[in-house]
Amino acid sequence: MALLLPTSTAGSLPKPSWLAEPEKLWSPWKLEGDELIEAKQDALRLTLQEQIHAGIDIVSDGEQTRQHFVTTFIEHLDGVDFENRETVKIRDRYEASVPSVVGAVSRQKPVFVEDAKFLRQQTDQPIKWALPGPMTMVDTLYDGHYKSREKLAWEFATILNQEARELEAAGVDIIQFDEPAFNVFFDEVNDWGIATLERAIEGLKCETAVHICYGYGIKANNDWKKTLGSEWRQYEEAFPKLQQSKIDIVSLECQNSHVPMELIELIRGKKVMVGAIDVATNIIETPEEVAATLRKALQFVDADKLYPSTNCGMTPLSRQVARGKLKALSAGAKIVRDELTA
Repeated sequence: MALLLPTSTAGSLPKPSWLAEPEKLWSPWKLEGDELIEAKQDALRLTLQEQIHAGIDIVSDGEQTRQHFVTTFIEHLDGVDFENRETVKIRDRYEASVPSVVGAVSRQKPVFVEDAKFLRQQTDQPIKWALPGPMTMVDTLYDGHYKSREKLAWEFATILNQEARELEAAGVDIIQFDEPAFNVFFDEVNDWGIATLERAIEGLKCETAVHICYGYGIKANNDWKKTLGSEWRQYEEAFPKLQQSKIDIVSLECQNSHVPMELIELIRGKKVMVGAIDVATNIIETPEEVAATLRKALQFVDADKLYPSTNCGMTPLSRQVARGKLKALSAGAKIVRDELTA
């Protein structure tokens, strides 16, 4: 990408109140049928314009057409029963009622491809599209069929690869896989997590990214973060193997976190989406605060490989706060961009 320090978002953006209840994860739709389809497209147009107005360079759908970053993809697959639910612990952190894998998983038709085509028609800017990663998908289900997290992950990786290839054909420039589970299950990450991720990107010519965050700014995640100590060194476990992987971009949580910036040195050579916006607070960063985070990161990642971004998705925030944070991200990136090109 020709632009230095191109800005992006990690994932979701708040939905308008006429589509779903604001500031709430998994909020049910307020409409149905054709009205819902039209409303989702309207919301997609709106979130695109808000990104452009804020000065975001690599735009996304803001996940306006999905209720949840994992389950909306899963509910389109065969072999998963949403009526037959079980309670499991998500990422060893909080309990949730989740659907069950009851047979061989497969994808009969594209899930997000029509949405991606619609977004592509609305803009000439680079587009990034997020998909759940194989390990995080496994961690969001009860598996009563394969009875093996690894086997199920390989099946999901094949399905994700089918979807990713069609998203690429629809004009998506960057395909991102969300893997917050990489910050929890360290042995599995290195045993098969990164390998299944590479299966998911097999054959793609567009850029690929993996987003490894500490989660949305919800109570369960914030409480967990308090147990992690004064230094969050979880990235240290996955980075050496990620550095050797075929993934192009690694997306990290850096703003108001306790992540030691020097850990980024472990993925030297990769492009890095540096989270310079905290999604767990309503306080809007100043452009200078964003710039300070980016300057620290520049000690460990080359300027032409640094992509300023948000820590995670912003669905739980108000639209007003999210708009302010996007503008701060853009303004902070401009400060550092001007310094680098002066």
